[in-house]
Amino acid sequence: MTTTPSHTGLQLRSLVKASGELEISLLSVETPAPAPDEVVIRIEATPINPSDFALLFGAADLATLSVSGTPASPVVSAGIPEGRMPSMAGRLGQSMPVGNEGAGVVVAAGSSAAAQALLGKTVAVLGGAMYSQYRCVKAAQCLVLPEGTTPAEGASCFVNPLTALGMVETMRREGHKALVHTAAASNLGQMLNKLCLKDGIGLVNIVRKPAQAALLKSMGAQHVCDSSTPTFMQDLTEALAQTGATIAFDATGGGKLAGQILTCMEAALSRSATAAYSRYGSTTHKQVYIYGGLDTGPTEFARNFGFSWGMGGWLLFLFLERIGEEAAQAMRQRVAAELKTTFASHYTQEVSLAEALQPEAIAAYGQRTTGAKYLINPNKAAGA
Repeated sequence: MTTTPSHTGLQLRSLVKASGELEISLLSVETPAPAPDEVVIRIEATPINPSDFALLFGAADLATLSVSGTPASPVVSAGIPEGRMPSMAGRLGQSMPVGNEGAGVVVAAGSSAAAQALLGKTVAVLGGAMYSQYRCVKAAQCLVLPEGTTPAEGASCFVNPLTALGMVETMRREGHKALVHTAAASNLGQMLNKLCLKDGIGLVNIVRKPAQAALLKSMGAQHVCDSSTPTFMQDLTEALAQTGATIAFDATGGGKLAGQILTCMEAALSRSATAAYSRYGSTTHKQVYIYGGLDTGPTEFARNFGFSWGMGGWLLFLFLERIGEEAAQAMRQRVAAELKTTFASHYTQEVSLAEALQPEAIAAYGQRTTGAKYLINPNKAAGA
């Protein structure tokens, strides 16, 4: 038996025009009928993650942002500086759906047993195009949420939790024993802190403000370094020496922080060095992975940390491909089991699709600051 919704739904789209203008709008799209191995989900919660923000606004200058249309059907426009247009070449003229992950209730199912078993269930999915009222996906993509879990509680059970688990697994697979994380007071950082405390893993948290340091310490974090203090480099070196951390995951990207971490790792290693001095530095490999771009400027560093080091990119989706479906599924099951504890997410505001495109909302979540995470409920009426 196949149960099919009989109406269309709204979907948020982002378009970069060849004229150098970004346009974000809501389109009415037909609800797809599920194939035998598919289900249709009524999306009730989907977060605005940094990766979503990048697709949503592209390289636009938000200082030029304007909103037209109606309150129920707003249209956001912004200019893209000429120097940034080359980075947008691959998406010119394409109206792109947005939203990596979300959760909702299965309202239609294909004829297969796997699909029919999900009918009426609350599920989460990492499927793209989640800023939609309805989403048709493969039944195999769905993660059934534990009984009593709301869509809002399960909306962020993929990107941040799997990223935290992926960082720890990368650390283990590459032979490190502790790790460093920047922008550590974020939702992801708080999850990683809880995960490392639970699993007995050394973690050095780097934040940018005293209030963020206080927040993490109140959550039991043992090593928190504030990059705004005059003693940051000394504090970081001490924390690295205590934990033995030789791998870092940097959400900042630009600026000097990645290089500073490598410098402090080398200084910490030199404290316990037993071999004779070498002008090539320590033989222990030091690694920084950049996984975000909070600072869009160049990555700057002075090579004062020897020759045994690496700096590169880290992306969750590529990591999941490398480890294979069995390992990835084990990670997803752990997330489901600890969704209300280790991997709980917190949101500042829940908004409808239309409300997410209002200037005040964009100004708030566009800052991408700690404690300003927004949740979209595509089926919430504006103003409700």
